[in-house]
Amino acid sequence: MATDRPRTTPVARVLRVCLHLLVAGLLALAVVRALAGRDGDPAAVAAAATAMAAVYAAGPLIGAVGRSRRAAALWLALLGVTWVGVLVATPDGVWLAFPLYFLELHLLGRRSGVAAVGLTAVAAIVAYSAHQHTVGVAPAIGPLLGAAFAVATVFGYQALYRESEERRWLIDELTAARADLAAAHHAAGVLAERERLAREIHDTLAQSLTSIQLLLRAAQRALPDRTQAAGEYVEQARQAAQDNLDEARRFVRALTPPALESDTLPVALERLCATTSVRGGLPVRLHVLGERVPLPVPHEVALLRIAQSALGNTVRHAGAGHAEVTLSFMAGEVALDVVDDGAGFDPEAVRTRTRTATGGGDGDGGDGGYGLPSMRARARALGGSFAVESAPGEGTALAVLLPVPGEAGDTKEGSS
Repeated sequence: MATDRPRTTPVARVLRVCLHLLVAGLLALAVVRALAGRDGDPAAVAAAATAMAAVYAAGPLIGAVGRSRRAAALWLALLGVTWVGVLVATPDGVWLAFPLYFLELHLLGRRSGVAAVGLTAVAAIVAYSAHQHTVGVAPAIGPLLGAAFAVATVFGYQALYRESEERRWLIDELTAARADLAAAHHAAGVLAERERLAREIHDTLAQSLTSIQLLLRAAQRALPDRTQAAGEYVEQARQAAQDNLDEARRFVRALTPPALESDTLPVALERLCATTSVRGGLPVRLHVLGERVPLPVPHEVALLRIAQSALGNTVRHAGAGHAEVTLSFMAGEVALDVVDDGAGFDPEAVRTRTRTATGGGDGDGGDGGYGLPSMRARARALGGSFAVESAPGEGTALAVLLPVPGEAGDTKEGSS
């Protein structure tokens, strides 16, 4: 199969039409000159030209010529025989060597095409020299120059075509790579947003819903004998639901938590400790150590969310008598510690159990295994560290350490 030939393009189709017209014109010119008595017997020239024209016209109509190199070689051989007839009849047949060069180079490939071009040029030179009854350089110049021009033109076109195909292939590859990259970025963005929403839901909605559940259970136990206490529990649950709604509206829009909109982190933590004490029935005290400095908003959000998650887990699972929250400002760092005297747990056992259940990550054993990974992810996202120490019956201590940038571009001034 002639698989190394370029595909038909608009330019190639135009060149093919021009080649057909050139062959027809040269054959007609040879016949006209013979009829005018210039060169050759008119009848012989007309017969040879008609035979060559018929064979040439049959080539494009035979599909195998364009698909098979063997069929193309057979057709070119028959065409060459008829051309030799024209050469014998008239010296004007030498002009037809030029379009034959292009046909041979196009249909036979590089090596076979060049060899065929050489044979065609020799035949043209010999026939022309025979008609002129002379042997010399002059009869050879035309066919040789035509052969050289045809070889250079065809090889140059093929080189340009290959380069164009390579560029087209590279462009297709680049387009596909850009599409894959865009899809990967989109998928990464979707996963990042899901991770953000999962953290926010866990650290806000889930914790608040737990508080609401505890308050409503307390109200249920108080009814019907202690209607006033039950009403207070219901009011606290209503307020918790309102706070939950505010949180949901803000984290869906990726806004700052309500507790940090107008207050600093220490004030927000103080409010969180007080709310936990009232709604969760767990005494929580806040300690602020060191010289308070403005923190970037992402640091404040992360520390507040970690504190919410840690205290929520303590209320739900620890059975603690009290808890301590410590916020420490140090040189270039800020630390948050949450300690309780509850039942504690085995961190390694929880980590192993969660990895087995979810295929990776850590867990806290109480919320589907998302609490500790969420806290650790928040700390690592800001270049900090997260550690948990606990043992059955010995309480739990969580420690977060975040570096504070030298110049906080997005901070809030002030302290409580």
